[in-house]
Amino acid sequence: MRLTRFTDVALRVLMRLTVTTDGEDPPTTREVAATMEVPYTHAAKVVARLQHLGLVDARRGRGGGLTLTTAGRSASIGTLVRELEGADEVVECEGDTPCPLRSACRLRSALRRAEEAFYASLDPLTVSDLAASPTGPLLLGISRGRPAPG
Repeated sequence: MRLTRFTDVALRVLMRLTVTTDGEDPPTTREVAATMEVPYTHAAKVVARLQHLGLVDARRGRGGGLTLTTAGRSASIGTLVRELEGADEVVECEGDTPCPLRSACRLRSALRRAEEAFYASLDPLTVSDLAASPTGPLLLGISRGRPAPG
């Protein structure tokens, strides 16, 4: 299974916001996009979706920026990836040209079980877990434009 670029960026944005320290101005969408090396327009769409899900608080103007909500810190990665990836199946059996094996195929159900095992392995992890050491210090270093601690 391969995650969409949208889900990848969303997870990286959340991880970055996890390491914002007290007293530090919250980063803007533009700053997070630069840190994560993604286009601003893509990051803005991701932030809007994360805000809609209640995981990120985004404030405009002077003193604004992005902050992670309590729900964002404790969000299950499995649940979040399910939400961001949607309900599409790993293989398309019905589509414009339906697969001739669909009525008796065992592959579809095997792939569905494998996909659920993938998500289940992510369920216990939270956004905060992803930003634990050694990732957190690396995120802090790159977000401040300094080399990561070695």
